[in-house]
Amino acid sequence: MIEPSTSSPEDRSGSPAIRVGALVPLSRPGWTEAGRHLLAGLELGAEEVNEAGGIGGRTLELVVRDTAADPQRAAAAVEELAELGVAAVAGEYHSVVARAAAGRADALAVPFLCSSAVLDELTEHDTQWVARLCPPQSRGWRLYADHLLGSGHRRIAVAAQPSVYWATGTRILRDHVLPHGGTVIELDAGALDPTALCDELVRRRATALLLLVGHPEPAMPIVTAARRDERLAGLLIGAPAGQPEFTQWATTLGADGAAVPFLRYLPERLTRLGLRVEAHLRDRLPEAPSFVAYEGYDAITVLADVLRSHGTDRKRIAAAWPHVDVEGTRGRIRFSRPSGSRVWQWAWPSLQITDRDPAHPGRFRVLSAKAQDDVAG
Repeated sequence: MIEPSTSSPEDRSGSPAIRVGALVPLSRPGWTEAGRHLLAGLELGAEEVNEAGGIGGRTLELVVRDTAADPQRAAAAVEELAELGVAAVAGEYHSVVARAAAGRADALAVPFLCSSAVLDELTEHDTQWVARLCPPQSRGWRLYADHLLGSGHRRIAVAAQPSVYWATGTRILRDHVLPHGGTVIELDAGALDPTALCDELVRRRATALLLLVGHPEPAMPIVTAARRDERLAGLLIGAPAGQPEFTQWATTLGADGAAVPFLRYLPERLTRLGLRVEAHLRDRLPEAPSFVAYEGYDAITVLADVLRSHGTDRKRIAAAWPHVDVEGTRGRIRFSRPSGSRVWQWAWPSLQITDRDPAHPGRFRVLSAKAQDDVAG
């Protein structure tokens, strides 16, 4: 099924539009609020490209596909988009889904610009076809582990669901805290209901609980149970994957959802472009734009720059990744191949550890930050 796109396949001059595939989770079990924000950024970016004259006078058309957090559906979407003649594919929020999309794009020789998924091993081998805007999971989660250690936490519980992403996160945390005398306590969020989970936290003397689970279920019921359990009054609840970023978290949990640190991919200050984009995103979203919306906009900014300078041939687009040098909403974007990276990577965008202010749950507090830095190719 062809889903809504930002323009018709042919522009007013009669020239065929340049098609770009967009992968976004717009239905459950995907994190649909993240999907809406990602799509808002992608669409705003495409609209502004077209308002500025398009790509050499040709319209940029987004061809949107809902992945619904399903890896097989995403891989099938990449195949369909390739057959439709897209110049490139962009987007996706869920790491496991993005990995499936990246693998299929690599096999089909279709350029894929991953906007938001952080799993370190996005592909099984080195590839020229895939580039990524967000930092890999290991970079952000090590910063998060340092924050926990710096706050005095040594007995850290993780409530996790089965997933390569959550299992990788658990391993990163364990490898980082064990040398500092810390312990990571693994709890099966699928086998334990929220009440039983709280009992285990008390029994295991955990001082912090990290939610490595889906949103809104079961993350929010776990938070509610832990906040209401008097035995856990001093427990820190954390969500490194970013669940508290989204408005549904605050509107559903209220004060219970405050003071839950999470990773956020934003700088201390947006660029001048970012501030302008923020205003436009506020006009089209029912809530404040998340970092995911900026990732979507930046993906189109990069692709438009590549299409203008290198044309629409897929091989030339892939060859252009190391030559990208463009101002995004969150800083200057350049791609390189840092040690261990199998894809072209923006190295590195800014990172924050943020939470919602207990006094004003609609307001964010930056607890720790790592500014943008550049790694030579």
